[in-house]
Amino acid sequence: MTRKLLVGPFNRVEGDLEIQLTVEDGRVSAARANSPLFRGFEMMLQGKPPSDALTLTPRICGICSVSQSKAAALALGDALGAWMLPQGALAAAILHGVENLCDHLTHFALFFMPDFARPVYAGRGWHDRAVSRFTATRGAALRPIVEARAQLFHIVGLLGGKWPHTLAIQPTGVTRAPDARDRIRIQTTLRAARRVIERELFGAAAEPFAALQTVAALESWPGGDAALFNEISADLRLDTLGVGPRRYLSCGAYPLDSGRVTASGVWENGAVSAFDPAAVQEDLSHAWMLGDAAHPAQGATVPDEDMAGPAYSWCKAPRLAGRTVEVGALARQAVDGHPLAVALASEGSVRARIGGRLLEVARLLTWLDRWAAALEPSARFMGDAPATADGAGAGLVEAARGTLGHWLRIERGVIASYQIVAPTTWNFSPRDAGGVPGPVEAALVGCPVGDAESTPVAVQHVVRSFDPCMVCTVH
Repeated sequence: MTRKLLVGPFNRVEGDLEIQLTVEDGRVSAARANSPLFRGFEMMLQGKPPSDALTLTPRICGICSVSQSKAAALALGDALGAWMLPQGALAAAILHGVENLCDHLTHFALFFMPDFARPVYAGRGWHDRAVSRFTATRGAALRPIVEARAQLFHIVGLLGGKWPHTLAIQPTGVTRAPDARDRIRIQTTLRAARRVIERELFGAAAEPFAALQTVAALESWPGGDAALFNEISADLRLDTLGVGPRRYLSCGAYPLDSGRVTASGVWENGAVSAFDPAAVQEDLSHAWMLGDAAHPAQGATVPDEDMAGPAYSWCKAPRLAGRTVEVGALARQAVDGHPLAVALASEGSVRARIGGRLLEVARLLTWLDRWAAALEPSARFMGDAPATADGAGAGLVEAARGTLGHWLRIERGVIASYQIVAPTTWNFSPRDAGGVPGPVEAALVGCPVGDAESTPVAVQHVVRSFDPCMVCTVH
C-alpha cells in the first residue's frame, strides 16, 4: 500500500518546514523537503555599501547571528585584503564558541529530547524519567540548562555589546577590548555555566567525556542526561534510524592567528580529503529559482514567482564536486579526527548526530576556558578599518549546524553580488538535476510510519537530529 503524507509545519524548528513523504508498506520510500518561506537577504544587499553586510546579515537569524556576522566580516576582509589582529580573532572565537555551545544546549534540552516525553512512548522503561526531565516548560532539566545558557550569553554581552545581532565583529578584529576585570568575569561565568552543564548533561567533568574513544565507551557512559539518551537510543535503535550520506564537510572551526582550531576537509569512508571551496555549486533544478547552476561567487538569487516546473522548495541544492555532503557538529568532529566522532560518522544515524553534538559540547567547554585565559587586555583587538575597494571575497565559518559560507563581490564601491550557503541549505536541500535527494531527504528513507500517524514520530526524530534552521536556509 502506497500513500502520500505531508508533514509540517514542525514545532520546535526555527522557521517554516514541510516534508512530503511517500509511504510504502509502513516505511518512507521517498521524501521531499520544502522550505516554504522565501526571504531574500541576498537581494537586499545588492547596491548597499559593503559595510552594510555587517549590519544586515546577522539579522538573517536570531539563533546563529554571530556565525552570520563572522562570515560577513571574513568575506569583507578577504575582499579588502584585511585580517583580524590575533587578540581580535581570539575574542571573536569566544563570541562564536559561546553561541555554538548555547545552540547545542538549546537543541538537546528544548528541541530534541522533549519528543521522548510523548505519550506514544508510555510504558517504556525510561519514559517516566524522560517526562520528568524534558516535558516542555516543566521538565527538571530545562530550567538549569536555560539558566546556564543565559549566563553564557552575558559573555557575548560583555564582548559583543548584545546578543543577538552583535555588530562587534569586524574584518580587522572586534570593537571592544576587554580589560583584566572583564577577563576575570568571563572566566568566572564560564566556570559557573560549566558546573551546571557537567552536572546536568554529563554527571561528571567534561574532559572524560571529550576523551571517549569508542561507541562502546559512549554507550556505557554512566551519568547525566547523556546516559538517559543512550538508554533511549538503545531501546529505540536510534543507531539505525536516519542514516544520511555518510559524507561530511567542515571548513574548520574558529580561525585564530595560529590557524583554525578544528581541521578542514571532507570525510568519507574513514578518509579525509581536502575541501576545495571552488568545487561548491548550487543546483537550481528543483528550487523556485531562475538561472543555471553556478558557484556562489558567480551565482544569483532570482526567485521564480510562478513557482513552475519540477521545483518544490525555495532552498537551492548546494553540491560539492557534484555530490551531497552533511554538515554539523558530527561532521566537524569527524573531519578533525576525533576517534569517537569517526566511529559515529561511519554509523551516520540519529544517535550519531546527537553523540557528535554532545562530544562537541564537552570539547567546547575546554576550548573556551583556554581561550579566555589567553586574552591579553594590553593588546590591540582591532586594526584600522580597511579602505573600500572593488574586489571579491569569501567568508567560511562553522556555525552550530555546520559549514556557513558568504561570497561577496564589490564593484564601484557597492555590493554587486552577495551569496550565502547556510548549513541547513546543505542538509535540507532538494533534489538536484540528477534526481539525487538532499541529505535529510535521503536520511528519511526507511523511517517507520504507523497507519494512524499523521506526523510520524520517527520522522520527527530524524529531522530534529539535523537541528534545522529554516530561516537561514532561505536567508
